[in-house]
Amino acid sequence: MTHYKRPASRLRRPFILGLTGSIGMGKSAAAQMFEREGVPVFDADAEVHRLQGPGGALVGPIEQRFPGTTGPGGVDRQKLGASVLGDKYELAALERIVHPAVARAQQRFLARNRARALVVLDIPLLFEKGGWHRVGAIAVVSAPPWIQRKRVLRRPGMTHAKFKTIRALQVPDRVKRARADFVIETGRPKTETHRQIRAIASCFRAQ
Repeated sequence: MTHYKRPASRLRRPFILGLTGSIGMGKSAAAQMFEREGVPVFDADAEVHRLQGPGGALVGPIEQRFPGTTGPGGVDRQKLGASVLGDKYELAALERIVHPAVARAQQRFLARNRARALVVLDIPLLFEKGGWHRVGAIAVVSAPPWIQRKRVLRRPGMTHAKFKTIRALQVPDRVKRARADFVIETGRPKTETHRQIRAIASCFRAQ
């Protein structure tokens, strides 16, 4: 089901739609569907991968702070994850390295697309890190818990314990749904999810 709560008077160009959702809810697939509708999408996770990949700007600072977590292929995400997951102090140290670089990339994206009617910021921790203050509306992708669990546990290296730890760091899905302007249901056939996204994109084009 799709919801929209904010008055049209708050619309501006480009209108910034924050796309978020808990792990395994289908956010990446939803982002791709927005792109197929011609909506520019800033993918925060993809930017982190680029910055932490071979020759990436963050490889050096991360190695300096977390020795042994990088190599010829850039940051070893498994090793880095083992260093910070479950340790709020180490996680905060990593965020102090990563977040400013991602924010700068996001600003460049917005500048490039300033003439567009709608842009999407795909941000996994939109609620958790306060990014919701900087968007005009929020779209939350959501699926039933059993589907979420099935999707996540199919990922390489994922365990029940790791899934539980990650989920504990995220705002519960029910809270995200309650705070969303749009709820995009991803537990349905992809054609239905795409229909919802097409409707969202169309309502902004009509402004």
